[in-house]
Amino acid sequence: MNSAQQHGSALMNNYGSPTLEFESGRGSELFTADGTRYLDFAMGIAVNCLGHSNPKLIDALTKQAQTVWHTSNLYRIKQAERLGQRLVDNTFADKVFFCNSGAEAVEAGYKVIRRYFYARGESHKHRIISLRNSFHGRTLGAIASAFNPMHCDGFIVGDAGFDQVEFGDLEALKAAITTNTAGIVLEPVQGEGGIRPVPKGYLASIRALCDEHELLLMFDEVQSGVGRTGSLFAYQQLGVVPDLLASAKGLGGGIPIGACLATDRVAAAMTAGSHGSTFGGSPLATAVGNAVLDELLREGFLLDVQLAGIHLRSGLQDLIDQYPALLSQVTGLGLMLGLRCHTDAAALIAKLQAAGLLVVKAGGNSIRFLPALNVTHEEINEALAILERVLSDYSEQP
Repeated sequence: MNSAQQHGSALMNNYGSPTLEFESGRGSELFTADGTRYLDFAMGIAVNCLGHSNPKLIDALTKQAQTVWHTSNLYRIKQAERLGQRLVDNTFADKVFFCNSGAEAVEAGYKVIRRYFYARGESHKHRIISLRNSFHGRTLGAIASAFNPMHCDGFIVGDAGFDQVEFGDLEALKAAITTNTAGIVLEPVQGEGGIRPVPKGYLASIRALCDEHELLLMFDEVQSGVGRTGSLFAYQQLGVVPDLLASAKGLGGGIPIGACLATDRVAAAMTAGSHGSTFGGSPLATAVGNAVLDELLREGFLLDVQLAGIHLRSGLQDLIDQYPALLSQVTGLGLMLGLRCHTDAAALIAKLQAAGLLVVKAGGNSIRFLPALNVTHEEINEALAILERVLSDYSEQP
């Protein structure tokens, strides 16, 4: 018997050995089998954008499940066509490719960038520049683009056609552009890298560089998109429009789905057979995606997200002022907020979990707060109260 079987699990050990398990959830709450309640400000890492067991998503899922789940893209899928059109109507994009995850959406974007120049007879333009401390997923192309040694060791041979420059260093970015450069990819708000919004001026300069050198600009909004920052996508607050955009996570409200959005000019290179996905854009996933957009596009919904984000940010800032030896800075946009710590963030997260609040670690010794987009002010107050109690325990320790 091997070690995995001895510990009662046939799963690979790449997630470690988590012990906390949930039996049910509703809204911002999760419950263990013995009824212990947790306030969820992680939401599956920004996936359950409308909370747990949302009645409207359950209704959409149930109705679609009673008709047809999957047909493949050998046939028309009206739910996918509708979801794609709604994304086009509410963004810069003209075309959408559906897949199953953020990493797949990012990979599709990389393929579109390279295929675009190939179709123009410029196949020498294939290298893509990214920003250090980024995270674009766990496929080979995605980890090669971010080139975090923790994710790449034992997997990547060579550089796979990617270059990296420091976040915020425009001169380094200029120097990295060569005759082989095809595009630049970045997160408008870095997630794993520490909840860092890209400054508007820096982003505008990157757009100008892309225009000057005829490069394509791709935004990875897998985490920052679908209402998370208070607009449908974060770029809409930052004043810079990309050529491609990767989306996923909240788009399915918990059902796996990803999307790569592009302009007509860029998408034209993706001819029949050039790319595909067996499960991408299934009737089931896109029916739920449409139900998500029904809520997000409802009048006043995104304004409520902005107001909730202001309330949470204000409360976190008050705690920074109260505990300056433990906390440093609040960062982010909307309900994608980071709390930078002087104390060890991982240890603080463990104490918060023990106190009934679920949050997520991020880079820069930060804690990520990613509550449901329909979180109430009362739930925010409860989360802040739990955080305050835990911080108070820290300050009382000798």
